[in-house]
Amino acid sequence: MRWTGRNLDTIGAALLAHAELVAAALALALLIALPLGLAVARRRGLRTGLLGTASVLYSLPTLALFALLVPVLGLGFAPALLALVTYAVPVLLRALVTGLASVPPAVLDAAEGMGLTPRQRLFRVELPLALPALLGGLRVASVTLVSAATVAAYISAGGLGTLILTGLDQGHTEKILVGAGLVTLMALLIDWGLGAVQRRLPASR
Repeated sequence: MRWTGRNLDTIGAALLAHAELVAAALALALLIALPLGLAVARRRGLRTGLLGTASVLYSLPTLALFALLVPVLGLGFAPALLALVTYAVPVLLRALVTGLASVPPAVLDAAEGMGLTPRQRLFRVELPLALPALLGGLRVASVTLVSAATVAAYISAGGLGTLILTGLDQGHTEKILVGAGLVTLMALLIDWGLGAVQRRLPASR
């Protein structure tokens, strides 16, 4: 592990770049998925069409999606961010719609009987009950993005994938192990942290 000890600054910079890319993609995906999910949750036709489109986007191979975006946005952070958002939105959207659809009709009737407006019912009843499902989707999206972000090294977006890619080019096993190990550790820690939050929610017990 001599290379690791001599290059902690390089490893730290790659780790930070990876975390920033994943965090930015998740934040932007949430900003897109939440209003879309709320808009189509009670509209069957729109919901089916939107979820179908999202599933098609999610099925695109990571490297192919990067290759499609590079001629438009160039190399670097921007195409990587857009590609990761494209993968995260379908997961979050499906989780939110599923969570809202799972709210028992009797609960909705009780909320209406208490005189809650549709907006009050959404924020006081439906969203709190759908939160465990949304957090579950966030866990899946987070782990997916941590893994997919390694491919961003191919388009000069930085991150831990750079260590893996240069390690492959140089036949440098230690670089590959460090990059892959940190990606795995990051994914496990995020999944564990969000899982701990999810288990503490009253609706998930």
